[in-house]
Formats: sequence, structure tokens, C-alpha cells
Amino acid sequence: SKMGAFKRKRGVDAGAGKTGKKVKFSENDKRKQKSGPDQEPNKEISIPAPVSMGKWTNKERVLLFSSRGVDFRTRHLMNDLRTLMPHTKPDTKMDRKDKLFVVNEVCEIKNCNKCIFFEAKKKQDLYLWFSNVPHGPSAKFLVQNIHTLAELKMTGNCLKGSRPLLSFDPKFDKEPHYALLKELFIQIFATPQYHPKSQPFVDHVFSFTIADNRIWFRNYQIIEEDASLVEIGPRFVLNLIKIFQGSFGGPTLYANPHFQSPNMHRRMIRLATASRLKDKQKVKELQKMKRIEEKEPLPQDPTDDVFVTPAEEKPSDVQLMPPEPKLVKKKKKEFKRQRMLKKQRL
Repeated sequence: SKMGAFKRKRGVDAGAGKTGKKVKFSENDKRKQKSGPDQEPNKEISIPAPVSMGKWTNKERVLLFSSRGVDFRTRHLMNDLRTLMPHTKPDTKMDRKDKLFVVNEVCEIKNCNKCIFFEAKKKQDLYLWFSNVPHGPSAKFLVQNIHTLAELKMTGNCLKGSRPLLSFDPKFDKEPHYALLKELFIQIFATPQYHPKSQPFVDHVFSFTIADNRIWFRNYQIIEEDASLVEIGPRFVLNLIKIFQGSFGGPTLYANPHFQSPNMHRRMIRLATASRLKDKQKVKELQKMKRIEEKEPLPQDPTDDVFVTPAEEKPSDVQLMPPEPKLVKKKKKEFKRQRMLKKQRL
């Protein structure tokens, strides 16, 4: 017990002639260092953490998850978006048997007011939902031409957790449904200022461009020297299907007339292939019919028989039965002794 007390008081009583453990203080620290006879004031400057000291007011939380059955490329795209958007929250994959209204309850449990949901069908089609939970609106897209960060291998690079600039095509302000999508994208993709997981820097740009009735997403890095842009990735194309008034359902506000479902697209490809094969078969049949058709007789030329030589007459009797085989007697092999006896007799 005495040893334990001695160890506990080692820095105070036991070490009377020795100095205790030095505590590092910064110049900006409000605490004052106790001055002793043997201690000298230690002036060390500590570097503050790279987090702004402002107040986090815009508390947008985005739930980012998917349904079961997504392929590896979709999973990598989802992880890339989580890396680029520090204000997102993950969740386990949702069962395909559940209806989409369940997503609203999941968002409420996770305390999220926005949602990005990847829905996979037939293990080949990928649909993407953007929703404002719980009152809507929500938009459903078909995702095409996915390229993830690992596939692109671009030269650009940005700080993890930094806030992006959002760049929109001027066409977003010309039509009402694009204006609604613009506001939805601003609230979902913009990282809130002073978010705890974000960094107070702006070094990359999210670009949304409209071309061919589709929305093209790109991510660029801003280079400090000349403010030029270098693409980082990922990249994908969103083909709008419908905009709903509610969250994951409700009345349809807008339906894209240019949208063609992937099932119909595959059906059209099959029909085009079948029509090409039918055309080839018809061409073959026509060629065959031309060969079978009788050719028109040409007028006989009297000079054709000038060099014809008469052939030898062949017997008219034709044997229908095969001839009988001839019996050939085999000679017995005579031994030397028999030959000698035969000569003696003669």
C-alpha cells in the first residue's frame, strides 16, 4: 500500500527535486502556465484544425443507398458519390419485395430529409430516384453510360470533404420541369456550409448539362494556377422518366415523351435483327427459284454437228444378274519327297 501511494504521489511529493510533466500551452490558449523557479515559459504555437468556426444552420442530410441486385459498377458509383458528398448517410440494401413507400420511413429513422435511391431491375437496368422526403417532389431517372472513378483514371484530384460548385446548363431555366430538377439537385448535391464532416474549401465543380434530352453529370477539379478544369469523375447520364408530386409516388407532374424503356429498346433491336435475317432468306429463295426455272430454248445452229464423231455401238443386251463365279481348283503343294517319288515312277 505504501508503494502504491508512493507511485500515486510520484509527480508531487516523491520527486521534490525533479520537475513534473511539462504541459504544452499555446499563445492563443486562455489557460496560464504556472511559473516555477525551475520552469521557463514554453512558447509553442499549435496549428488549428482545418474546420471553420461558423454555425451549421443548413442541416440537409441525404440518405444514399440501393436495392438488392445491383452490379459492381453501381456499387462503385454509389461509393464515389458518398466520398464526394460528406453530408450523406449510408444504409443497408432494401429488399426488392418491399414497396418504395418504405424508403420514407427509412429516411425518417435516419433523420434525413433528402434521398438518393438506386433501384436495379433484371440485373441490367438501373433506375435512380431523387426525392424530397416526406412531402415530395421526387424524380425517377434511367441511368446510362456509367463510368466510376476507378475506371476513368483521370489526372484530376480534389480534397476529400470539400464543398463543390454547382454548374447548370442555361436550359434548366427555360422549361419548368428542368427548373424543378435544378432546385432538387441544388438541395441534394450542395454540401451545407460549416458541415462537421466537410472542409472549408471549394476546389471542384459538379456540372449538369442537357443534351439529347438527357442530363449529363461531370465532376471537374479547379486548378489554382490558371483556374482551368480537369475532370475527376465519376460520370453518368440521367434519362428522365417521370416527376412525381409526392415522395416515391403520387400524382405525375411530368412524363418525358422522349423516353423509351430499355425493354422496348431491346425489343426493337431484336426485331431489326429478325427483319435482316428474313430479307437474307428471301434473297436466297429468289436465287433458288431462278435456278429452277426452265431456260428458253435457243434456235438450233446447223454448224453445231460439224465436229461430232459417231460413238461406238454398245450392245443393247444388259445383264441384270451378276455372272456366276468360276470355280478354280487349287493345286496342292507338293513336297520334295513326293516329287522325287514321282520322277522314279516315270
